[in-house]
Amino acid sequence: MAEVVRSEFILGGQKSGKSRRAEALARQWLLTQTGHQAVLIATGQAWDAEMRARIARHQRDRAERAPGLQTVEEPLGLADALLRYSCPQTLVVVDCLTLWLTNLLMPAHGAALDAVAPTRALCQAIETAPGPVVLVGNEIGLGVIPMGREVRAFVDALGLLNQSVAERCGRVTLMVAGLPMVLKEAA
Repeated sequence: MAEVVRSEFILGGQKSGKSRRAEALARQWLLTQTGHQAVLIATGQAWDAEMRARIARHQRDRAERAPGLQTVEEPLGLADALLRYSCPQTLVVVDCLTLWLTNLLMPAHGAALDAVAPTRALCQAIETAPGPVVLVGNEIGLGVIPMGREVRAFVDALGLLNQSVAERCGRVTLMVAGLPMVLKEAA
């Protein structure tokens, strides 16, 4: 397992091992020094039975793999939450940016929000967070171009979000079949 760096962005497809890597980094952080804490900011919302079951499974898995990792839920105000929980002794894990962007652009209830200002605020928070940050997100732009203007707009917006976050992180890791491939490692 790689050491925890100031900021890491973990990308990959569904079930690629992204969350597992983030949890392993949190566990490692918690074990390295007395006084270390770790907080996971969960962005998913349980709008239906399948998502409720998925969230419950993630909670059980997290409790097993990273005991001591506290969880807070924040579907929209991600930049503020990141800065609220970040401090030199606390690792903040954000899981996941894709669901956060979905909450902004394609909410289950209510009108879509503009993602430009929240993305800018998130990038600023990543740069100024006093403690280490691990962000998880999906890479969904590798397949066919989706049908429908809204879905194409979402894929475009996620690609731009991923680029902005990757630019600001010291390490960028692509997960493929549970294996980490480091794409960027700051000197």
